[in-house]
This record gives sequence, structure tokens and C-alpha cells, in this order.
Amino acid sequence: MSSAAISSKPKPKPLPFVYTFSFGAFAGCTELMLLFPLDTVKTRMQLNTGKSQFGMIGMLKDIVAKEGVGRLYRGILAPFAMEAPKRATKFAANAFWGDVFTKKSTIPMTQSISILTGCAAGATESFLVTPFELVKIRLQDKASTFTGPLDVIKKTLARSGPLGLYVGMEATFWRHVSWNGGYFGSIFQIRSLLPKAESKSGELFNNFLSGSVGGAIGTVLNTPFDVVKSRIQLHGTGEWAFPALVRVVKEEGVGALYKGFTPKVLRLAPGGGVLLLVVEALTTITRNHLGPPYV
Repeated sequence: MSSAAISSKPKPKPLPFVYTFSFGAFAGCTELMLLFPLDTVKTRMQLNTGKSQFGMIGMLKDIVAKEGVGRLYRGILAPFAMEAPKRATKFAANAFWGDVFTKKSTIPMTQSISILTGCAAGATESFLVTPFELVKIRLQDKASTFTGPLDVIKKTLARSGPLGLYVGMEATFWRHVSWNGGYFGSIFQIRSLLPKAESKSGELFNNFLSGSVGGAIGTVLNTPFDVVKSRIQLHGTGEWAFPALVRVVKEEGVGALYKGFTPKVLRLAPGGGVLLLVVEALTTITRNHLGPPYV
């Protein structure tokens, strides 16, 4: 078959929204169950405003020794309730904005458009996740006295009203814009650099590798915003993200903006690979099942 014939082959029809939403939800819950303890360690390291006493392994051991293994999963109900709509929104919004920016594929996807699409998806996602993130952070804090997610919500509403659940919204916005832009933009570039897969296992490997690298790059970009978001949400200060970044640098040094980076990247790099792997695998299976015009 000539290259002209290949290039003229029509692009498969996008899957209905319900499939995109469901695949993102399933992928997110899978990643969360596997890697949540790393998130707890990351949060504890970020909330420490003094000189860190522990590295990642030391913090993990300290939590288990003093508080028990179960403490590593404290606060998981909030992100678990959030994970399905969050990850579903991530991939569904990325697909939606991709259609918008490429005018439903009449404009070729480029890395610039891929980054823009990811940023828009992250912005969309941030509005959904802020209250869940606030509940999670307040439960993960070492000094937390809340009995559970509903207790956090009840006391936050009593003290600050409904808007109290959206403390840290702006920092969350920048955290998700930067991660998604780095993640989806990197995936586009890495896929173009990898040799074309000659088998199904090769395709799965390429998806996992590109997703993992994308997750690592997204984590490098968004960790400073994640640090200030965690602190703003814990203390309910309502501080803006960029002044908070400047304050942290002045008081603790530039390195403080990357507190918790190791457990965070160890979660989100392979986690990004798991997300893409699961979504792409489910998408391929569903397209083959539905047949034309989806394949």
C-alpha cells in the first residue's frame, strides 16, 4: 500500500463520551489502589515546614512504626470518591479539547496543540478535584483529629461555609494545568520518537513508557504548586499560589518547593504509565468490539 493511500485513510470515529469517561475512571482507580501510600508520604513531607527529619524511606518507616500500616491509607476515601470522575474528566476533557483545537481533526495534532489541550484539560479537572483534595490533605496531616471525610466537610462548612471547601482552588488550578500540559505534551513527543510497535506487547510497552515519562515530566513541572496547595488547604489561609511560592523560597529555600518529590514522582511516573496503558488497552478492545467506523 502506498504512503498516499495510508495517509488518506480516514481517522477512526471518536468513541462516545460514556466510554472515554468509564475508561479514565477505571484507570484512575487502578492507579490509586496501587500507589496511594506514596501519596501519604509525599503529603507529610510537603507539610513539614522545618528541616526534614526523614527522607522518603525514613518517613514511610516512621508512619508505619508510630501509627500503623493503616495510616498510609488514611484519607483514601476522598480521592477514591474523586478518582473516577477526576481521571474520567482528565481523559474526556483532553479528548474534547483536542477536538476543539484541531477542529475535529481537520487540523493536524502537533506538540504545541497537545500541550495546549493538556493544559485545558487540567484546568477543567481542577474545578472538580479541589474539595476532594482539601479533605484528603486534612486527613493525611500527622496532627489530624478529624474522624473521617464527613467530619472534615462538616467542620469546614460550619467554619467557612461552602466556599471553604474551595480553599486552594487557584493553586490546584496551576497544579493541574502544569501536570496535564507536561503529561499529554510529552506523550505526543515521545510517541513520535519511539520506534513503531510491531506487536501488541510492543504497543503496550510504548504506551507505558510514554505515559511514565510524561508523568515524570508533569511531576517536575507541578510539584512546587502541589507543595503550596497542600499547605494552603491544610491551614485554610486562602493565600495565592505565586506569593506562596515566593514566601516558601524566602523562608525555606528553593529546595523546599520540591519537598515530597521522590514519593510523588515514584507514584506519578509509573502511575502515568498505568493510566495511559489501561485507557489505551480498553479503547482498543472497545473499538475492535464496536467495529467500523470506530476502527
